[in-house]
Amino acid sequence: MMGLKRVSFVDSLRGFSLLGILLANLVIFQYGMHGALKNLSSQSTGDFVRVFIGGSFMPIFTLLFGFSFIKLIESVREKGMKSRWIILRRSVGLIVLGWLHTTFIWEGDILFYYGCMILFLLPFINRKAKTIIIWASIFFVFSVATIMNINLDLPANQQDINAYIEKADAIYAHGSYLDVVNFRLNRLMPEQETSILLFVAPLFYAPLFLLGMALAKMRAFVNMEREQKWYKLGMILVPIGLLCKYLSLKEGDLSTMLQMSGAQVLALGYVCVAALLYRKWRTSSIIHAFECVGKLSLTNYLMQSIICTTVFFGYGFGLFGKLGVLNGMLFGLGIYCVQCIGSVFYLKKFKRGPFEQALRIWTNWSIDGRLKGKEQGINSD
Repeated sequence: MMGLKRVSFVDSLRGFSLLGILLANLVIFQYGMHGALKNLSSQSTGDFVRVFIGGSFMPIFTLLFGFSFIKLIESVREKGMKSRWIILRRSVGLIVLGWLHTTFIWEGDILFYYGCMILFLLPFINRKAKTIIIWASIFFVFSVATIMNINLDLPANQQDINAYIEKADAIYAHGSYLDVVNFRLNRLMPEQETSILLFVAPLFYAPLFLLGMALAKMRAFVNMEREQKWYKLGMILVPIGLLCKYLSLKEGDLSTMLQMSGAQVLALGYVCVAALLYRKWRTSSIIHAFECVGKLSLTNYLMQSIICTTVFFGYGFGLFGKLGVLNGMLFGLGIYCVQCIGSVFYLKKFKRGPFEQALRIWTNWSIDGRLKGKEQGINSD
């Protein structure tokens, strides 16, 4: 039995999505979770970020997580092993790493949520791609309908929310590292807001996880020459997504629904455009840099948090709220360029990043991180 080959386009797309995630997160690093939207609305480049970047790169990363999840399971089964304990350890590993990240570095973590979502995805592992796509469509429709009927303005709790925002901003802008950690460990967000976020987030992103799983089962991105007609067709999703997000800038009953659904549609359009560009320029140094960043995605993602919190928070350089949206994006591009160069040189000497290797050791339950089984030579995504 032949070993599973790594899909290079997936790595480059993962690296590209990390750029968009960083640019979007830089607004949050500068102004906090709750102050980001307010500052985007008040600055000239804010609308550009909200329409072209905000919320449209995390769905790509989510889709690729579902894709790689199936690849992991296929690798385990090709070894002649059962996958349930490996899946469970993967989930626990991400949950622990996510908790450490959100507690000691930055609260904008996604790893904890991804670890929990693995448990949600278990019933779909052995389903056919067509069945998974049907379920993804159901969840998408249901999530949009739910968002339309949820009041995210929370007028009854607005006073408590404003007090929480002021306290958080003061601590992040002027507090010591211990002040920030203590605040995260003891923070009490307004109860109504917390319950809504916990309910909406898993519901909203479930379709992307499932779609990624379906694409892996369909062997997507392997024969890109044959698939190019679908990529060209999918490009229509870009203007549709941009239009939805642009219309969401206007206050109205449908603004939240248009923003959140438009973000997912635009993300899928970006994937199709990236696939066409990859097919044309796959040998270029830029694509290679994206691929290297993608192979070290976990390490690069955590390093982005470490660098940006050090730069913006009070215990570091204290630039919280001082750079502005445009200068923050330029700063983010600088960080990403450094990560591209560093990833290229790092992978010339090492096969995996330090955090990737640590998670692999825990997941595969082996000192060297290799999966011991009946077959050898597996290289999973």
